[in-house]
Amino acid sequence: MPKNRIGVYPGTFDPVTNGHLDIIRRAARLCDHLVLGVAVNQGKGPLFSLEERVAMVEYELPAIEEATGATIVVRPFKNLLMDFAKEQGAKTIFRGLRAVSDFEYEFQMAGMNSRLSPDIETVFMMASDKCQFISSRFVKEIGKLGGDIKDFVTPNVRENLLERFSKES
Repeated sequence: MPKNRIGVYPGTFDPVTNGHLDIIRRAARLCDHLVLGVAVNQGKGPLFSLEERVAMVEYELPAIEEATGATIVVRPFKNLLMDFAKEQGAKTIFRGLRAVSDFEYEFQMAGMNSRLSPDIETVFMMASDKCQFISSRFVKEIGKLGGDIKDFVTPNVRENLLERFSKES
């Protein structure tokens, strides 16, 4: 098996959820070096700045690296995903799927990405059953309205969210 298999898992990670971390753990077992691409994505109107999102993701990585043996780095990006993947030397893009509704969008995106960079494969990973319903959007909405989010994010992310919501009140 060739060494130095590089993969990219892109996302906005606003904030990183237990669902994201599940995909990160599983993707890290399939490559030697995993790059987590944190997208600028101002169009989504992120709650956290790019720097805050990068820091929250980085905080969660040491345990995953230890468990998987992969090296994992976090890199912000604002260019095309396929250009970012090439810059990282990646041959694989990992994408998580929660539901059938995710598939149509991801299928179209994978087709376009394949046309742009035929040498980079997209690997779809189904969300684990305990994570299928978790989305950053729902976590933010539940947290903002005072709901309990402890089952959806790590304690560090929960603390960051609660702090942000207390400043908005």
